[in-house]
Amino acid sequence: MSSKGIISLGIECTAHTLGFGIINEKGKILSEVRDTYTTEKGGIIPIEAAKHHELVKEKVLENALNEAKLKINDIDIISFSQGPGLQPSLIVGKNFAKELALKLKKPLVGVNHLVAHLEIGKLLCNVKNPVFVFVSGANTQIISLEGSYYRIMGEALTIGLGNALDKFGREIGLGFPAGPKIEELAKKGKYIELPYVVKGMDVEFSGIITDSINKFKKGINKEDLCFSLQETCFSMVAEVTERALAHSQKNEALLIGGVAANKRFIEILDVMCKEREAKFDAVPLRYSGDNAAMIAWQGILEYKAGRKENLSKVDIKPFWRTDEIKVEW
Repeated sequence: MSSKGIISLGIECTAHTLGFGIINEKGKILSEVRDTYTTEKGGIIPIEAAKHHELVKEKVLENALNEAKLKINDIDIISFSQGPGLQPSLIVGKNFAKELALKLKKPLVGVNHLVAHLEIGKLLCNVKNPVFVFVSGANTQIISLEGSYYRIMGEALTIGLGNALDKFGREIGLGFPAGPKIEELAKKGKYIELPYVVKGMDVEFSGIITDSINKFKKGINKEDLCFSLQETCFSMVAEVTERALAHSQKNEALLIGGVAANKRFIEILDVMCKEREAKFDAVPLRYSGDNAAMIAWQGILEYKAGRKENLSKVDIKPFWRTDEIKVEW
């Protein structure tokens, strides 16, 4: 172990991104390298994403070690995203993590990808106990730490916001991922009415996407639809976030997940927080989406709390929810 304490190697492998990150016990990110499966048309094909990960894993690991100026034997623990996620991608990450742990005789820690998003946000942003606005491909959740559990105060009922945007983008020929392209097109659009569906603390995006696709087929231009889709969906999330702040009596909100890269989304949430005199922050762009530094950091937190995997029984957890994990670190 180095003078800087435990050094953790994290492996991110839940969906389209295979990443390796190295971080020390003091929270210093030593390296974070990733390689992402993309397509020109259509969405993510899980088995193809897994093939991509298998193909690049050795090279991405080598690059991460070089960036950190470390050798593989300098690593103290191996951390990997155990779930939730796409099974083919998760299996590639789990198998490689287990292989490394056995070869190096190092502890293996499987972590919840969603909780890792929350904890890297707390590490990198100046917040203490925020309401988390977690908006990624598969997930749209409003989360608050209450007692010893991260409670989900509200969520998307059927499809996460990122996947909803990708679905729309796929239908209008934008390829994957569609989010950044939708954001660019939206800058040239004007508002047209779309369904706005908030049910208590939950949001529903599927009907909005269907309506938007139908309008596109009837000749409504891409720019207007992209602008209206963003304004409607982001406002829905801001509404339930504001309600969560009121219910939890908290005065901090933190945006995390891949959709945190969207500048308009940040602007809408920031305005809402200012109006109720709450602090707003967003995870830095490099670490807002899927990344391995957050997996490495979560591994350190849980290892120090006494957790590690039984190598003969370790498996993936594709449907692992945030609120199933007791926060003991």
